[in-house]
Amino acid sequence: MNAPENVLRPGQSTELLKELHILTRDGKLNQDSRRKLKQVYHLHQFIADVLQEIDAQGEGPLVADHGAGKSYLGFILYDLTLKALGHGHVYGIETRAELVQRSQQLATRLGFDRMTFLNISAAQAAGADGMPETFDLVTALHACDTATDDAIAFGLRKEARAMLLVPCCQAEVAATLRQHKALSLSRTPLAELWRHPLHTREIGSQLTNVLRCLYLEASGYQVTVTELVGWEHSLKNELILARRTGQRKRSAAERLRALLQEFGLQALEPIRFPGLPQ
Repeated sequence: MNAPENVLRPGQSTELLKELHILTRDGKLNQDSRRKLKQVYHLHQFIADVLQEIDAQGEGPLVADHGAGKSYLGFILYDLTLKALGHGHVYGIETRAELVQRSQQLATRLGFDRMTFLNISAAQAAGADGMPETFDLVTALHACDTATDDAIAFGLRKEARAMLLVPCCQAEVAATLRQHKALSLSRTPLAELWRHPLHTREIGSQLTNVLRCLYLEASGYQVTVTELVGWEHSLKNELILARRTGQRKRSAAERLRALLQEFGLQALEPIRFPGLPQ
């Protein structure tokens, strides 16, 4: 075991790190946990930089964390940033009631009183009672399949100043590609990109994220796509960072529609990409 003192941040809660299984119960840090902690720091720094760019109003920054799970992200963000800031609030949105209850109990025990956990889906969250009208930051890390799209819809409705998304397990587009595969193969040689099942899954995932980026640009956001290092040792490591400019891009909407047409996905526009500029 290695002593953790030389890697922990000033004022960081060791009790929280024990609850997150980064520190052992006796406060030790082994090599595997050291790597995990570095990943946590990397992710936190990414978000802290975004929050620093945001001119949060009133009691902000207000953060909505979709698909929160055990709320690693929310707790680390609160512990390293919001706790010292003295204001700001994290809303953890999760469908598994036992995780919501556990997170709320941990927040109470640690005195993290500006954390709220909601046992609802991302799709339900935008209309939930008691939610702020606007948010500074919306996150969705490894939210499966269309939950990422629901988080984007939430962010658009709440006029989020920034969104930070790490999509996972995209299946909707791949299923539609499979459904129309025979017709596509006869219509365009591009269909060879998804003729085999493995390629269907991968091109579906890639295409989903490309469409999401165009949708965000068409909806008034500047989009950067990069790689997220670590966090869950996942191959789903694409990070989409969107910053609100308010300048809706008609050209992005046109390219999005062209892609939907090319891949036979027009039926998805009213479901996943409503409100596109004409």
